[in-house]
Amino acid sequence: MEERTVKIYSENNPNIALKIIPGHFATNHSHINFYVDLLTSKTRMNEAMAIAKELKQNYVGGSVVDTIICMDGCEVIGAYLAEELSNAGVMNYNQHKTIYVVSPEYNSNNQIIFRDNMVNEVRGKHCLLLLASATTGKTIYRSLECVKYYGGMVEGIAAIFSKAKEVEGISVSSVFSDKELPGYTSFKPEECPFCKQGIKVDAMVNSFGYSKL
Repeated sequence: MEERTVKIYSENNPNIALKIIPGHFATNHSHINFYVDLLTSKTRMNEAMAIAKELKQNYVGGSVVDTIICMDGCEVIGAYLAEELSNAGVMNYNQHKTIYVVSPEYNSNNQIIFRDNMVNEVRGKHCLLLLASATTGKTIYRSLECVKYYGGMVEGIAAIFSKAKEVEGISVSSVFSDKELPGYTSFKPEECPFCKQGIKVDAMVNSFGYSKL
């Protein structure tokens, strides 16, 4: 499977690469024809820093960011993005004049939650939602629901790769879009053409990685 990997480089920064593996993959709610491997984007220091610099451009000039909410293991990028926004003079209303970088967790019912001691870094805050990828939009909708429940205000959505341009009236900014991956498609499991042709699933995938079958 790995030998099918193709790298797509950012037009603006050759240090940022999108790793694509074509095949038949299953997520917890859909089947997809490409797996977008964002591991190094989230964990390699220089790449995470470069992504933060790219995403920063969308929030300079008039934006307010009190808290960056990191989904999909994006904490490294989130920390660099907080620094980039602060250095660029993006406003925040926090008492200590610094941006919070937080991550929610999932409870036993797979609901996204914030623990009581973390709620104050979300409630009443202008939040930037940061994801690895936004494809079907389900993670974004669930995350927006969660932030609203805890009293936060989502001012923007940022992702490394996104097919969506806007969700619930909120703009989605990304380093890569479907322009770089025009053939990317997701299917409901019961409508998957690969399954109908008897093609086996290569791997189970989620935002953390893949497990071969």
